[in-house]
Amino acid sequence: MRRLHEIGEVEASWGLFSLEVVNFTRPIEEFDVLSSIAAPSQRTFAAVRDGLGQDAASKYYETLGHRYFELEQDLQQETTIKGALSDAGIDTAYLDRALADPATWETVLTEHHDLVNNSSSFGVPTIRLDGGSGPAIFGPVISNMPANDDDAVNLWKSVAWLTRYENFSELKRNRTIDPDLQMFRSYMAKQKK
Repeated sequence: MRRLHEIGEVEASWGLFSLEVVNFTRPIEEFDVLSSIAAPSQRTFAAVRDGLGQDAASKYYETLGHRYFELEQDLQQETTIKGALSDAGIDTAYLDRALADPATWETVLTEHHDLVNNSSSFGVPTIRLDGGSGPAIFGPVISNMPANDDDAVNLWKSVAWLTRYENFSELKRNRTIDPDLQMFRSYMAKQKK
């Protein structure tokens, strides 16, 4: 999505969805945000997006993903989040401000519940079309980024068309290519032991 946004094919805006909240089976009031794996990075995302805009939030999300999936850094660690902020050219104080402001957690919960309740979201990535007012879909889940911009645009147009096709609900197949991510390679190596 970031690349499609960069080349002007889509206008992307980023929202928040929490798999931890989805998988939490007790009342949300019992959720311990202080021991959450993803809440610090999500709250920081909310603070960055609200303070610096969508493009800065997108860059932070990209650098955080690199640190998590390629460098296998722990999302709960302050050094991971501050490193991602720094990599994105963003003041690392955004983490401290986000964690000091309870409104950032409320933003995470509000956006999460909006996605779940208004688009039946259940996972990531969830894409909502037409500025968030159009239909939504979980996916596409792809192993690696398309090889070039033309492939990315063709994939996007196909996904968008299917998403808008009212009679379409699901399409799935087994993975044909493994993701080229260090975290995946480490996981597979552990499975072979």
